[in-house]
Amino acid sequence: MGFQIPNLIFFTFLAFTVSALPENNSSNKGLNSISQINSNSVLVALLDSHYTELSELVEKALLLQTLEEAVTNHNISIFAPRNEALERDLDPEFKRFLLEPGNLKSLQNLILFHMIPARIESNHWPVGVKKKPVYHTSLCRDAGDEKIPLHRKNGEKIVGTARVIKSDDIIRPDGIIHGIERLLVPKSVQQEFNARRSLRATSAVIPEGAPEVDPRTHRLKKPSPPLPAGPPPALPIFDALAPGPSLAPAPAPGPGGPRHHFDGESQVKDFIQTLLHYGGYNEMADILVNLTSLASEMGRLVSEGYVLTVLAPNDEAMAKLTTDQLSDPGAPEQIMYYHLIPEYQTEESMYNSVRRFGKVNYDTLRLPHKVVAEEADGSVKFGHGEGSAYLFDPDIYTDGRISVQGIDGVLFPPEESKSPKAAPVAKIVSKPRRGKLLEMTCTMLGVVGQDSRFSNCH
Repeated sequence: MGFQIPNLIFFTFLAFTVSALPENNSSNKGLNSISQINSNSVLVALLDSHYTELSELVEKALLLQTLEEAVTNHNISIFAPRNEALERDLDPEFKRFLLEPGNLKSLQNLILFHMIPARIESNHWPVGVKKKPVYHTSLCRDAGDEKIPLHRKNGEKIVGTARVIKSDDIIRPDGIIHGIERLLVPKSVQQEFNARRSLRATSAVIPEGAPEVDPRTHRLKKPSPPLPAGPPPALPIFDALAPGPSLAPAPAPGPGGPRHHFDGESQVKDFIQTLLHYGGYNEMADILVNLTSLASEMGRLVSEGYVLTVLAPNDEAMAKLTTDQLSDPGAPEQIMYYHLIPEYQTEESMYNSVRRFGKVNYDTLRLPHKVVAEEADGSVKFGHGEGSAYLFDPDIYTDGRISVQGIDGVLFPPEESKSPKAAPVAKIVSKPRRGKLLEMTCTMLGVVGQDSRFSNCH
């Protein structure tokens, strides 16, 4: 009895040890794979070889552990493209595609397609010109049924479509490396590259309907998605304008939009100060600041992201305006609206347009009227006949959002052009910092200090 108990303990311990061995080996297989690779491995030889471009791609593709496991399990054959094939002969767009972080799987498949899990030396190559190629499966699992054909042609060894330039270049116990002249690209990687390239070329955009504007409020029924700084707003500029004097007596809203991409108020102040410093455009500055609320409205529009081109009549042209032309309610606003183009145009762009197309119709903020421009005497002429005006002072102010172009006449729509009448016999007292148009209008209307809009008249 004393002899049986130790035997029972020994066999129980042995059975426990044997049952635990498989689980222990399987769990440590990945951990011990690195230690199993010695310095004489073909993988170490590849990383230290003159195939530097391929070795760099192996490291960038994070394939070291995968190749270590492959070398541990069986002998491999590596077909290494020469450095020139990966550095100079490769399509730059295809190389950029392979090195993008999102295309790591394609890079791994490309490299693994150059490796066969079998040792193929030069003396084992198929011989004979008419002998059929021998197909081998590569380490690329995503290659599907695509295999690598090995054959001879005109006495040269061929791998797929590449010619072997260095047979048995590096020989190691666990593998062999052959040098080839070009890269082998599997169909799966080529198809993925073509798909990405076609998507970039088409630049497909999801079609969306035009924004719907409420006719009662002149606002979007649905709020527009956020836009980056620079693109035009979704709402047309004509719907973003404040109601005119005939619709509501309220002034235009203050400058500043919900997106605050631009400081329109400061830009409008800058261009008005530029007009004053430039000289000869004081009447235009007075009508913007004193007689109308256009300066505030222009600041709001620019803050919302709109662009404007101002055709600014000089003082000599403004002095020719008669009382009859200013007698209608809201006449100063209507005159100025016809001189505001909802585009950003410079003297060069307008001159190039009229030289190319002859006559160009520019939209104005005075719907539905347009201003006609054509080339004349090496400059740009606006309007028709006697009511025309030339671009006299180009690019007085250009900041990318507001463009001011000086002209030598006041423009009117063709059907509303009136022959100039003699100015009313009234003594106009000249005062410093006061425009002639402002004084004429105040005298004509007989306003007094009760009206805050014309507080500058008393």
